[in-house]
Formats: sequence, structure tokens, C-alpha cells
Amino acid sequence: MISRISHPWWKDATIYQVYPASFKDSNGDGWGDIPGLVSKLDYLSTLGVDVVWLSPMFESPQADMGYDISDYQKVYAPYGTVEDVDSLVEGCHSRGMKLILDLVVNHTSKEHEWFKESRSSKDNPKRNWYIWKPARYDQDGNRRPPTNWRSYFAGGTWTWDELTQEYYLHLYASDQPDLNWDNEACRQAIYDNAMRFWLDRGVDGFRVDTVNKYSKRTEFVDAKMTDPNSEWQQAPEMWCNGPRIHEFLKEMNTEVLDHYDTVTVGELSNTPAPRQVLDYVSAGERELDMVFQFDMIRLGTGDGFGSKYDFQPWKLTTLKTFVERWQKFIEGTDGWTTVFCENHDNGRAVSRFGNDSLVQHWETSAKMIALWQATLTGTLFLYQGQEIGMTNMPRNWPIEEYKDIESNNFYQEAEQSGDPERVEKVMNGLQILARDHSRIPFQWDDSPHGGFTAPDATPWMRAHDDYPKINAAKQLRDPKSVLSFYRDMLKLRKDYADVFVHGTFDLLDSKNEKVFSYVKTSSLDTQKRALVVLNFSADEMVISETVGALIKEMGQRVLIATSPSLQSEQTGDDRTFLLGAYEGRIYIDH
Repeated sequence: MISRISHPWWKDATIYQVYPASFKDSNGDGWGDIPGLVSKLDYLSTLGVDVVWLSPMFESPQADMGYDISDYQKVYAPYGTVEDVDSLVEGCHSRGMKLILDLVVNHTSKEHEWFKESRSSKDNPKRNWYIWKPARYDQDGNRRPPTNWRSYFAGGTWTWDELTQEYYLHLYASDQPDLNWDNEACRQAIYDNAMRFWLDRGVDGFRVDTVNKYSKRTEFVDAKMTDPNSEWQQAPEMWCNGPRIHEFLKEMNTEVLDHYDTVTVGELSNTPAPRQVLDYVSAGERELDMVFQFDMIRLGTGDGFGSKYDFQPWKLTTLKTFVERWQKFIEGTDGWTTVFCENHDNGRAVSRFGNDSLVQHWETSAKMIALWQATLTGTLFLYQGQEIGMTNMPRNWPIEEYKDIESNNFYQEAEQSGDPERVEKVMNGLQILARDHSRIPFQWDDSPHGGFTAPDATPWMRAHDDYPKINAAKQLRDPKSVLSFYRDMLKLRKDYADVFVHGTFDLLDSKNEKVFSYVKTSSLDTQKRALVVLNFSADEMVISETVGALIKEMGQRVLIATSPSLQSEQTGDDRTFLLGAYEGRIYIDH
């Protein structure tokens, strides 16, 4: 048996998420595919990537872009074949990289054979592999769902099945019925079909989708009324961090993961308390290696349910609070954390945390974000296109360009309300926060569709209008590009791993609403420190006295900066204590 505690190769890793539909199309059908990804492995290796995380490529009707799986052991034909995945494993391993897949086992597609059997009759052996409940009836005799819970994709969480005259539970779309993890036979089938099958083929682990939702509260009672304008009420307390969740994750390790050299990173929503998160990532508990905690990346969103796309302007001090909390919660423990600001479910970082104006601040703020992310403690995750500063879709694109089921459901719900102000508010929120922004095709070069697919093909999503200006080929030729800066930062992160990957974090000037400053101290030598100073505004800022004194104490030695004029061993001019718009620097004292 392999000890997962004594071999934490994943702590120092940079993990790069690939969204297969949008990365690289090799055959001109408008869909990205696995052979296309294989053709770009040298690009990822040169960038400094250690692990490729491939988002769902399994057989699926694509109601939710592959998060509705109909067969765990097949590949969706436009993406390729199982043999293509084998080639991807070999291609990663031959370059010293690893490959992890998405493990989506809170739910399946309604087209999965398990669910087809489950809904075929009430006495089918797989009936209890899913969650079925009888109807309720109101005082007028009208049939009603078992509870009033609101789903993540708008509407309710229950769908009526005419054949067996019961409702089935789905936290997401009705196409995605939830599996019943309380059923042991169901769990064993998951371990065999969704995990061992791929681990035996050489896959190195999993990003575990919706990991804290396997265990539901079984009372199935109504949630309290918090949205008087809807019959459906948010109820994450009914299905997140349920009574058996830690039992299930420990069993997953005992049954499967402990027998392989793997990494797991869980998607942990609705879990704001550090102590509660530590229960999942404590090495001694042997559940998950690390998790994605979403306080910071959800800045600006509503409650995640009915008001998710009611955008709320946020303050830098709030961002600092979240970063500090999740940097420090592992100090003095056996837990581990993650670093990320983009993924397939959120808008682009440069548009949300920086400034995507190509006229002025796009390049500088994209580099500032790179410097910020690469200096934080934990395992670093990048999302495809982040390294070239890809931006949100243009604001003038109509709702028809938004392909995501969540975006369309929220927009349709707003339209059905008959309230023009609500429609406008939701559309504004989508223009900033929608999942679609991260899913437009990767911008490889300035050829049609950004080089994502053949010139005469029709891509499944429209390429960004700015691909002639923002693309990988252009940036590969430019040593001062965003891409080149990401390469430099990833190398620097490895060179100073004791400071940036494993070091302690101490926030400075916590109340400053424009400049984010912190000290990272080495895990090996407490005399070895780095000072990170980041201007999160479009204004030129004077460095505070506190930070300025520390710069002087450290000899004003600049390790790296987003401003080329400060790329020197030591500076002493007036610029030292001024920060340009979206400028970032690292000072080092050792």
C-alpha cells in the first residue's frame, strides 16, 4: 500500500485545467478533442505545468457540458476514444507531467443505464441507487414535490416520473439525477466504474466534483422561506456536509485511492468555516488532499441561488480577508490548501480582479494577477487561457451567444418574471460572472477562430473578437508578454518553493482598499522572506509607510516586477515608493 501522506508530489505542482470542448480541435468539427490536447502538451510542459486536469470527456448527452455522464467508461465521441486518453496519459508521463480527470459521482445523466433501470419500476434492484420520493398534495388535492428546495440551475430539485409515479431528486438539472450514496451497492459500482477503471489505465488522480453533497439529510423537509418571490427556496444545509460525508470519503480512500499514488482535490461549496474545511483536508483524516474553497472566487455573486447573478461590487479589503483566511488556516496543521482565481465555472480573472481594457491596463493587470497567484501558499491551479490573459466575452454579445444551461435558465427565469429591471440585472451579472466566459475557444493564433479549429469550421462557441490581439502565438514571440511572465513566475515559484509554495503568509495594511501587500516567510529559514506588493487599482499609488519601511529594511532588492524598469537587483530612485496602475513587485531579503 502506498502512503499518500509521505509522498506529496502534488504540493509543489502547478496544475492546469483543460476544458476539452474549447482547448484545441484537431479534426475541424468545431469541438475541441483529446488529440488536440495531446498536440499541445509541449506548450504546457514549456509553460511549467506539472499536472494536466482534464474536465469531463466521458460519454454524455451534454446537457451540462459533460457533467451529466451516461457512461463512465466511454469517451464522448467528438472528444475521441479511450485509446486517445491512453495516448494522453503516455504523452503526459513521457514529459514528466501527470494527468487527473474529473470525478463526477454526485449524479449521473438520466441517460445512464443505472438510472434507466432505476426508473423502470419500483422493485428494480437499482431503484434505490437514486433518490425517489412520493408526491405531496395540497389542500386542494394538487400534486406537489416532496420539498420546496431550489436547484443550482433555477427551478426546483424534483422531477415527476409518470411511469413509477414518484419524484426523483436532482440538485442541478433534471437531466442530472442524484445518486444515492447511502446505498452500498451503488457506492461500490462508483468505485469500480468511475475510479478503478481510469486509475488502472495510469490516470494520476481526480478533481472531485461537488464532493460534499454525497450525503443528504434524509428528513426531506422544506427549507425556510428566504425568497418570498419564489416557491423554490435555497437549501444547501439539506445536502452539503451531510451526516455520512466523512464516512464516505474515508471509505473511498480505503477501497480505492490508498492503493494508487494519486492526488485528489475536492470542490467544496457552502463550507465557510476553516475548522470544517480542515476536516476534509487533514492528512490524518485521509479523505482529500486539498479542496477548492470558493469565498474569494465568488466575490460579486449573490447567494449562489436566486440572486447569484445580481452582481455586487466588492472591496479589496474583502478579498484580502478571504485570501488571508485560506492562507493561514493550514498553519500549524496537517492540512493543505489550493491557489486559484479561474476555473470553468467563473468569469475570467483579468476581467474580474484586474482590468481588461486593451487600450490601457489589460497586460499589466494580467501580469499582476500572475504575480499574486504564484506567490501564495498551496498547490497552484491555472485555467486554460489564464496564462495569456484571456478576457470575458464582449459585453455587446447577446444572450444567444451564452450556451451554458445555468446562464440560460437564470435569464429565462428573469424573463418569465415580467420584470424588465430583473432581466437587465441578470444580464449585467451574466456579462461579468457567467460560466460561459471561461468556455469560449482558446486563442492560439490570429487565424480564423483564433486557431482553435479549421478556418471553415463552425466552433461550438464563438471565438472572442479580440483573438487577433490576445493569442498564444503572438505572446510566444514576445519575451515581455503575459505568457512569458507566467513562465517566469512559475519557474520562480519552484526556485523559491520554501517561500512561495510552503511559506507562511502575513498580511500588511489590511485596510488599504487599493494596494494588497503581504510577507511570505520561508518554511525552512525564518530569516528568508519575500514582500509582495500589488496595486489592484488603475491609480498610481504611493506605498504606505509600513510597507516602505520594510522595503528599506530588505535593501530594496526587487526579485521580479511587472514593470520592466524595476527588473533589477536593486533600485533606489523615486519610483521605489510609487506603484503604477496594476503594478506588482516582489522584494526579497535573502
